[in-house]
Parts: sequence; C-alpha cells; structure tokens
Amino acid sequence: MSPSDKIDHAVTILKAAEAHGPAVHTNSFGAEGVVLSHLISRHALEIKTASLDTGRLPEPTFAVAEALRQRYGLRIDWYFPDPQVLGDFTQEHGVNAFYNSVELRHACCGIRKVEPLGRALVGKLAWITGRRRQQGHDRAVLPEREWDEQRGILKFNPLAEWTHDDVWAFIRINEIPYSSLHDEGYPSIGCAPCSRAITVGEEPRAGRWWWEHDAVRECGLHGPARPAAEDEALATPTPPIPDVGL
Repeated sequence: MSPSDKIDHAVTILKAAEAHGPAVHTNSFGAEGVVLSHLISRHALEIKTASLDTGRLPEPTFAVAEALRQRYGLRIDWYFPDPQVLGDFTQEHGVNAFYNSVELRHACCGIRKVEPLGRALVGKLAWITGRRRQQGHDRAVLPEREWDEQRGILKFNPLAEWTHDDVWAFIRINEIPYSSLHDEGYPSIGCAPCSRAITVGEEPRAGRWWWEHDAVRECGLHGPARPAAEDEALATPTPPIPDVGL
C-alpha cells in the first residue's frame, strides 16, 4: 500500500469510527497522536479528543497539546487521577513506588491512567488509538478494528499499518507540531519517570518501564481484544464506573 493509500485508508477508518460514534480519540500527544489530530481536524470529523494528565507527564507533552489546540482549534478533554486515591497510594508507598515492584507499577498506572480512561470512555461507542503493528510484541497482529472485551467498546486503530517512516514523513510534510523529546531519542512517551530514550537496535517501546524484565510491558489501558466485525451490533455506550476506589 502506497503512502497516499495509507492516508486515505486511515481517513476511511476514522470516518467509520465517527459513523459509529459517539467517538473519542485518546491522545497522549506522541507522534501518532499528532498525526491523528491533524487528520481528524482536516476532515472536520465529529470525534472528541481526550487526554490523561497523570500528574507526572513531561513538559513537552503539554507544549504539544497547546500547539495543537492553537493550530487546529482542538478542544481537549483532560482527565485526572482521583486525588484522594492517589494521595493515599503515595502516602503508603512513596512518590516513586512504581520502581519498587511490577505490582506497584501496575497499581500506579491503574490510578493515574486506567481509572481516568474509564471516565473518558463513558457514553462512547468508538475509541480511537494511535497504536501500530510495527511497535512490536502484542501489537504486531493489531487489527484495524477490534472489540475491547474489558470495556465493551469498539476500538479503531487507523494507523495500524503505518510504519515509523510513514508517521514521520506525514508529520514533516504537513509541518505538524510534535514533542521535542522525539528529537532526543524517545519514540514512546508516557510519564516522565517511566520513559527514556532508546539506543540503536532497541525496539520502539524499550524505553517504557525499562527497569522491568517482562518482554511485554503495558500500562493496562489496552486490555484483551479481538477483531470486532462480528460484535459491531453489540456495542452500547460504556456505563458510568461505580465509585468504589482502587
């Protein structure tokens, strides 16, 4: 598939998500996120943008968000951790508890990212992500449309087939704002203490939670899923999450 065909195909997937809406693009303002913001804006799609302010994001992430807001008139719905739950966790385990064990890191991600994401998806029928197959591990077989079994929502991955070079050629041709951390060797950017630059030969996500030894390192945002066509008619808006704490 040529680069222009990939762009057209990504737009087709975005339009399918819009048609299945209410739709939301969860944007962490990495390279893929800014590409999707450009496509959504340029095609005037009725797709909301949501982002998770974990409380530990690097400053360049906010700079990109503001640059996109100004350039495209992008409205960003920010979601934050529950302050009481986060405060209790930090008081008990420390500010940097995530370095101490995989279990504590997962708990931190749950508070700062997974629970706020649940609120961002309430009432939505379509969830758009910027994941790509070339990012490796479980993403190597990523479908363009999948059924998220954990949340009962259709998930659309318009850039699934795009390569690293496709993403960056599109950013440069269209002069899209992007994080300065990418120029410092960060292909994947999350919370500041949990992200680092990678070296030559490392996989794109090697800089995430690099102190852990598991082959697959994720934060819990993307749970069990499968190709979604057969489930399309079953999708209903995600219900509110009971306030039971974490």
